[in-house]
Amino acid sequence: MNFAQIVDFETERIDEVRDLLRAYEEQARSQARAGAPTTRTLLQDRANPRRYLAVVEFASYEEAMANSNAPETGELAARLSTLMTRPTVYTDCDVHEE
Repeated sequence: MNFAQIVDFETERIDEVRDLLRAYEEQARSQARAGAPTTRTLLQDRANPRRYLAVVEFASYEEAMANSNAPETGELAARLSTLMTRPTVYTDCDVHEE
C-alpha cells in the first residue's frame, strides 16, 4: 500500500525551502537511493500565506521509514528547521485511492 506523509509548516523563506527540497530530490534521483519519495506536492494555505503543506508519497510505509532514517534526510530536516517560523507537524497516512 502506498504511503503519504503530510508535512505542515510555516515559513517566510519558501524559495529557500524549495531550493533545499529540489536539491535533496535531485541527489536522491542521481544516487537512485532506495526508499526515496515517489512524488511531492506543495500546497499553500490561502488563509495563511506563510503556511504550507507538503504531501510526500512513498511506495510503502517501510520505504518511507527507510527514507526517514537516511542521513541525508536528517541533514535536510535540520537545514529546513532553520527556515521555519514554528515547529513542523507531520501526519502519516495510508493511501487508499488516487
